[in-house]
Amino acid sequence: MAQHDISPANESDQNSVSVTSSAGADAWGGLEALPGHPLMWVLILSELVVFGAFLLTFSAARIGDAAEFANDQLHLDRVMGGINTLVLLTSGLFAVFVVRAIKKDAVLQCRVWLAGTAALGIVFLIVKLIEYGTKIDAGIGLETSTFFTLYYLITGFHALHVVMGLGVLGIVAIWPNLTNIETGTAFWHMIDMVWVLVFPVIYLLR
Repeated sequence: MAQHDISPANESDQNSVSVTSSAGADAWGGLEALPGHPLMWVLILSELVVFGAFLLTFSAARIGDAAEFANDQLHLDRVMGGINTLVLLTSGLFAVFVVRAIKKDAVLQCRVWLAGTAALGIVFLIVKLIEYGTKIDAGIGLETSTFFTLYYLITGFHALHVVMGLGVLGIVAIWPNLTNIETGTAFWHMIDMVWVLVFPVIYLLR
């Protein structure tokens, strides 16, 4: 009888642990199935919402004053914008190689690809600063028009995320395990993806 009493208790405990474990797995609403830490995906989704709101605001403002927006858009340097698009897309490819390297436990190779990814991020910022400098020299500032107010806010906010992404890449380079690398590169891919949306909406579409 004593053994019979203990056995159900053990089964009950095991069931309890199983339910707790299952609840913990569902705590992130499925985000735990994505590469990297789920908290990073919460951040990424929230940032995408913010950028989406910015781009919708820009598009709505353009509809309200299409002629003025088209005229202001002529002052943008599409070549520089295109170069920066290629730079970030290439950095995204490098980030893929970063993950492949860490999955092979090739830490040195992983750090080399991380350095390449970060270097292209720095190139992006330099090109963007040159573009800003050209605008400022031409007397085009934040208050020049609604178009340029939104241009500076959206591209500046994105540039800030590039700076943040460089910091994240630096941190994961110090502790290059699979979870950290996937978390850091997920954030970097978000930066790439946002720019792929920002570039045509601001620089190309009329």
